[in-house]
Amino acid sequence: MNTTPQAESDAFVFFGATGDLAYKKIFPALQSLIQRGHLDVPVIGVAKAGWERSDLIERARASLEEHGGGVDKKAFTQLCEQLSYVDGDYHDNRTFEELLSKLGGASQPTHYLAIPPSLFSVVTKHLQQSGCAKNARIVVEKPFGRNLATAKKLNATIHEVFPESSVYRIDHYLGKETVQNLVFFRFANTFLEPIWNRNYVQNVQISMAESFGVQGRGAFYEEAGAIRDVVQNHLMQVVGFLAMEAPNLSYHDSLRDELVRVFRQIRPLKPEQVVRGQFSGYRDEPGVDSDSTVETYAALRLEIDSWRWDGVPFLIRAGKGLARTATEVTVKLKRPPSTGSTNLQTNYIRFQLSPELKIVLGANVKKPGESMKTKPTELSLVDQSDGDRFGPYERLLGDAMRGDATLFARQDAVEAAWAVVEPVLGDATPIHFYEQGSWGPKQANSLIEDVGQWAHS
Repeated sequence: MNTTPQAESDAFVFFGATGDLAYKKIFPALQSLIQRGHLDVPVIGVAKAGWERSDLIERARASLEEHGGGVDKKAFTQLCEQLSYVDGDYHDNRTFEELLSKLGGASQPTHYLAIPPSLFSVVTKHLQQSGCAKNARIVVEKPFGRNLATAKKLNATIHEVFPESSVYRIDHYLGKETVQNLVFFRFANTFLEPIWNRNYVQNVQISMAESFGVQGRGAFYEEAGAIRDVVQNHLMQVVGFLAMEAPNLSYHDSLRDELVRVFRQIRPLKPEQVVRGQFSGYRDEPGVDSDSTVETYAALRLEIDSWRWDGVPFLIRAGKGLARTATEVTVKLKRPPSTGSTNLQTNYIRFQLSPELKIVLGANVKKPGESMKTKPTELSLVDQSDGDRFGPYERLLGDAMRGDATLFARQDAVEAAWAVVEPVLGDATPIHFYEQGSWGPKQANSLIEDVGQWAHS
């Protein structure tokens, strides 16, 4: 594929305007875009809540106070001037006729579906019938299906109305500055390339640890589980960024092409490559089945059939109720040969992606004294705890409005990622219990014991 950015959108429509996602993410992103001078088009909220426009404005104000860093009087005034509201049923033609009227002379609107996937078909068909889909873009939220079959069905439903070039699958993880820096750091520094391969790398570990539980979202988690919630999307993207070849930026879709290439090189998982866990007390959560076998923790060992990575395990673990909250990548290098020194440790490069960006190099130095003994140390390359950063939704909504799909998931990438995890979804592997505050079930050690141990556990 070779796509180029399209023309700027001249209206922004968000369905589910009274919902949780709009409250926590969309309104703060809209204010930030206005503050930066990146949003000066009509903004139209659509929902069925029995509200008036004034109710939506108050909802936006509360959203910004709680999740947007406060109300910026100038930006909020402008947002209110641009904001209109359509209250109506998504199954009713009249809702979309009113939307068309609100769009006025807009010739290339962006429609954001912040609604359950079960409503995608209803809304897209009404957008088409009403004329609101003409020259439009559509932004859809994950999950992009529950497995490979449903992902294909979802894509087919959307493509009945919108071509792939007009579809923007938003995964907020790709909008994070820290995740983008992972790609930038890899390809902007010459010293990494000679060692970034099977000749020097022993293993690659990706950990997404959360010290909290499901936080009242038990019913959702019963439908998802850790593999569907964060592995198939967020962490597979991180694998892609670590393992991909350098994109050729002379054409616009190169980054996404390279991601797809990596996903297709990953062997579909086998049950023996996966350990699933569930923290003690999960079954007592509201909305959770008393006999639930849904995983709140998953550890996986991926194998990539490429010249660069043949024989190098990529180890993923993600879970709730763990010892701390952090997302990290650790690239462990092979041990250096003995030179008379003792207890040499493996070198490593560690990327902390959250809560803040840190990049450190694990190295060996001589311990003070007469003997040639090792003192492991870390050299800090990056420690960014501040700076003028784009929030992920601000970045991605702005990109969608500009027609830049670089950081959005493409259909073939979504389906290739599902193909990797498909064999181990559901109860394909047993569930192991672990205590909250630990690093998950001890059975996960079996996935890594031939190459070492989990980093920082």
